[in-house]
Amino acid sequence: MQIDFLAVGHITHDRTPDGFRLGGTVSYAAVTARRLGWHPGILTRGSLGGLECNLKPGLPNGVCVLSGGDLDGVQIHLLPSPVSTTFSNIYRNGSRTQVVEAMAGQIHPNDLVPAWAGVPIVLLGPLVQELPQSWAGAFPGSIMGVTPQGWMRTWDSLGHVRPTPWANASSFLRRAEVVILSREDVGGDEDYIRELAAQARLLVVTDGYHGAQVYQGDASYFVPARSTHEVDPTGAGDVFATAFLIRYAETGDSAIATRFAHVVASLSVEGFGMSAIPDREAADMWFERNGW
Repeated sequence: MQIDFLAVGHITHDRTPDGFRLGGTVSYAAVTARRLGWHPGILTRGSLGGLECNLKPGLPNGVCVLSGGDLDGVQIHLLPSPVSTTFSNIYRNGSRTQVVEAMAGQIHPNDLVPAWAGVPIVLLGPLVQELPQSWAGAFPGSIMGVTPQGWMRTWDSLGHVRPTPWANASSFLRRAEVVILSREDVGGDEDYIRELAAQARLLVVTDGYHGAQVYQGDASYFVPARSTHEVDPTGAGDVFATAFLIRYAETGDSAIATRFAHVVASLSVEGFGMSAIPDREAADMWFERNGW
């Protein structure tokens, strides 16, 4: 089956108190897209950490289908690497400290499977500067979304992550249909947010349970988040971005897409890992019951 949603970036192994867990923007995005009724693919570099990947007739060369776990049935093109990018995340009083323990290499546009070049929706989700600027022009016919957190972080010799300005921002801001980032990504710098918004077609700045500010053209507006009982916030921003892109592609309305993304992301944090990411029926049912 041809994919209609592609996530590009590093798959990760995230260290948790219970051991390593598969993560990364591409993983959360693929699971979210699949549960919302789309057919996702992943282009990544790293290792699968024990997951099986099966070759099936009709798939592009180098692509296999994952089996087992939350990513069951997702198509993936896995580029070789001696290690996977590995993070540990420490949450304390609503803030997160990240440490990079290992890092896979870059992913380039010539790594893209030709059959995937015309995919309807693309999410570029770098984590450790692994996607070079050349990706900005790689999908001229696609709805392209960007979560630039991986271009907006640097790390010291011990791997401790801290924010840094987005060096290649202008190329992606001009091309992407939507750029989605968090206030944490920019260290809460309002001047920098306005600078990015002035260049973007559509910029969405999330702020956890507070909600999101949407900048489009000369206008901006705030969309509050759905109240939730947070169990595990890991991946919530990736779920939000994927849900937003899908609903925006379906409706062309940024306000509708933001509300939808808030609901899907807030439901996803009510359980551990990817297990709580809702399916389309659960999301639609919430809107039917609450009329938000």
